[in-house]
Amino acid sequence: MRRRKKKAAHANHERWLVSYADFITLLFAFFVVLYSSAQVDKRRVGQLAMAIQVAFQQMGIFDASNTKPEALTTEPMPFSNVQMVENAPRVQALGRLVNQPKGSLSTAPDRPDMDEIEKQLEESLSQQIRKHTVTVTPTKEGIVVSLREVGFFDSGSTALKPEAGSTLSDFVKVIAARRVRIRIEGHTDNVPIHNGRFDSNWELSTSRATEIIKLFITRFGIAPNRLSASGYGEYYPTSTNDTPEGRASNRRIDLVILNSNADSGPTLPAAAAHP
Repeated sequence: MRRRKKKAAHANHERWLVSYADFITLLFAFFVVLYSSAQVDKRRVGQLAMAIQVAFQQMGIFDASNTKPEALTTEPMPFSNVQMVENAPRVQALGRLVNQPKGSLSTAPDRPDMDEIEKQLEESLSQQIRKHTVTVTPTKEGIVVSLREVGFFDSGSTALKPEAGSTLSDFVKVIAARRVRIRIEGHTDNVPIHNGRFDSNWELSTSRATEIIKLFITRFGIAPNRLSASGYGEYYPTSTNDTPEGRASNRRIDLVILNSNADSGPTLPAAAAHP
């Protein structure tokens, strides 16, 4: 019998598509994993930055800005949306910003109780406050005890008036046992000064601030590392300089009790607070 010839097998030229499809699938999976990892990293970076901000705010080193960032734990947080640490009285907890209640700084470790200090200052300086020679004002930085020139200095002079000593003594009695830092700021009106000692309001304002620092150190025994002096001249008025009353209000010394303690240094014994 005659053998039948086998038909030649049909060549499949599309087998490469199987390998190509497998390769594309693996490549897609690879990029999905990369994308997913990148999003997790962004979220973790955002959460880390927020956690650091919370720590700084609770320590009182920085305050938060008024801008609220998106702080979701279920969605990726672009790093560009992470809030910069700025000045404003807020704290962050559990990934969201909340209004900070007054006096909450006292709950952080080694923080002064600013509400209590303000209350004691108002009681201790009540007589001067009634005479409008002293004001006590809470601010973001701390508490500002403003001493008007009329009750403490003669015009163009750095010599303290005799009655100023008792006011400063009352102030020291409140802050003596605490390690709060104090910045003494000198301010003037915009009337130019030209006398034998001072050529500008800058020099007058700085010299007055320095004079009070000397008194705090030599007479009241305040540790020098708690003190600093600044002279601002006429450039930070609280009232208009167009009236005599406004200029009189601008001529002042501000004792700024800051929202942070001094790093070290002895505290003042109670007996040393008296003149």
